[in-house]
Amino acid sequence: MFCKVRHYFLIKQAIFKKILKINIYRHYDKISYFCRINYYFGVNWFFKMDKIRNFCIIAHIDHGKSTLADRLIELTNTLTKKELVDQVLDDMDLERERGITIKSHAIQMKYEHEGEVYTLNLIDTPGHVDFSYEVSRSIAACEGALLVVDASQGIQAQTISNLYMAIDHDLEVIPILNKIDMESAQPEKVEDQIVDLIGCDREDILRCSARTGFGVPEILEAIVKRIPAPKGDPNAPLQALIFDSVFNSFRGIIAYFRIMNGTIHTGENVKFFNTGMEYDADEIGVLQMKQVPKKELSAGNVGYIISGIKTSKEVKVGDTITSVANPCDKPIAGFENVKPMVFAGVYPVDADDYEELRSSLEKLQLNDASLVWEPESSAALGFGFRCGFLGLLHMEIIQERLDREFNMDVITTVPNVSFKAYLTDGNIVDVHNPSGMPEVTKIDHIDEPYILAQIISQNEYVGSIMTLCIERRGILKNQVYLTTDRVELTFEMPLSEIVFDFYDKLKSISRGYASFDYHICGYKPSKLVKLDIMLNGDTVDALSTLIFVDHAYSFGRRMCEKLKELIPRQQFDIAIQAAIGAKIIARETVRQVRKDVTAKCYGGDISRKRKLLEKQKEGKKRMRQIGNVEVPQSAFLAVLKLD
Repeated sequence: MFCKVRHYFLIKQAIFKKILKINIYRHYDKISYFCRINYYFGVNWFFKMDKIRNFCIIAHIDHGKSTLADRLIELTNTLTKKELVDQVLDDMDLERERGITIKSHAIQMKYEHEGEVYTLNLIDTPGHVDFSYEVSRSIAACEGALLVVDASQGIQAQTISNLYMAIDHDLEVIPILNKIDMESAQPEKVEDQIVDLIGCDREDILRCSARTGFGVPEILEAIVKRIPAPKGDPNAPLQALIFDSVFNSFRGIIAYFRIMNGTIHTGENVKFFNTGMEYDADEIGVLQMKQVPKKELSAGNVGYIISGIKTSKEVKVGDTITSVANPCDKPIAGFENVKPMVFAGVYPVDADDYEELRSSLEKLQLNDASLVWEPESSAALGFGFRCGFLGLLHMEIIQERLDREFNMDVITTVPNVSFKAYLTDGNIVDVHNPSGMPEVTKIDHIDEPYILAQIISQNEYVGSIMTLCIERRGILKNQVYLTTDRVELTFEMPLSEIVFDFYDKLKSISRGYASFDYHICGYKPSKLVKLDIMLNGDTVDALSTLIFVDHAYSFGRRMCEKLKELIPRQQFDIAIQAAIGAKIIARETVRQVRKDVTAKCYGGDISRKRKLLEKQKEGKKRMRQIGNVEVPQSAFLAVLKLD
């Protein structure tokens, strides 16, 4: 025993005096004898809490956070040059194709500073407003944040939103000015914006170019010096916050956690606090590009746990993991539950794939906790699910992932927001689907959700932006000039007005310069009507929508015209009608495909031709009574692109 102890301290002394010429902190897993000593004696000096830094990167979309993460990984030698590729943390094909981060990713790096080895846990975050829930989950597991601002674009709306979220969680914020090597960069001007925004000194702002690597070593040094070490007691009862989870076909559900207090060991019997389920920790470890198993993890660390869980309902993001033998008194106050903004029906093209679609949504929900769904049925589309999304891009991404990752061919109905219907008997009904709207005679009034929209743009586009927002029933609440040529506009407007094509139009009229962010500010009464689309007198509930009364006629007219282009011609006329209750407000007709039955008649009496035409007419009438109109999927998406 004495020899083992002496051997341990000699190795420790050799490392600190740099007698060993190898980079031992990168290869300590390979030194099996040393690891056994470290485990036997319970000495976890590689993971001392004062040598751990947990941080995330927050920024607006396309400000270079994924590229900065690449440089941090490269400088800390976490990956070899062969393994390192551009946007290495964006492992989805969809992320690479679109050039956006969809999922937050965690990775552990080792960094040597002044003879000490630090463990850096980076949690990369998305930048688009539709994925702000991913950002909130990352912030809940960190003590610090790198605020990345593009030197050529300056402060953007989502930058401010994510910054306030970080400040609310008492994170240490390190401002970073990226892309200073670009010709269009205005570092002095953007630094003034950052100073005005967070009240820091100019000396606190770090300049870098994530593309070339300039200034990145100073960022690593600032992470160690300025971000505080995690707080917690390794000897206290185990408290670990689940901030993400994924599904593995072979090993079940893998939960990612951040340990706030206590220590977890491999094989330990643990309990998920809110669900009350107990499991054995078959494997725990840290998150590098690959999962690296460990014997134990203590307070301050970020890692994963595999317990052979097969049912997705048993793992909830925001839950607390604790020990069965020594449980904690209360769960960790996690982040807020997600509140979906946009609702749409998702139906399988083949009715036999209903259960498979349910299973796919359950697995997808593990990886994307902001997705919520419940079963529903439609007269036109059969059995499916009513899904809640954070925005239109989120809906589009989910549909794309269902196709790519689960090979599910689905139909998505017209998206709409959630309304509150106040009935004459005093009850309140939440309406997520137009088909769930109570009868008009029973409704006292309807409230719709309103948002505070924050738009930052160049001052030359202010007039066009105001016109767009006012057309969408927006009310200007505030106008602030951040600099001489950049203005921040705050509008109060209905959420339903931004659901369809607002973001695309905003980008078009501002030539891509305007940034947009919003949050719910409450509900207000509104004059809403249910607009039905009928084909040959039958209502297609999947195309029904709730709309502001003044916009109903123009919207119904455009819908009918678009459907006339998309629905293929049949052997009979197809009447496409837009109706509010019993009142038809617009109509188009898809003309029948007719065969020239009189072609064989030449000369002679007209009665022969008339007889053939009457016979054809009777056949068309019977066909119209029993014929079905197939509505293509492009028709359901047509409302998004009516212009």
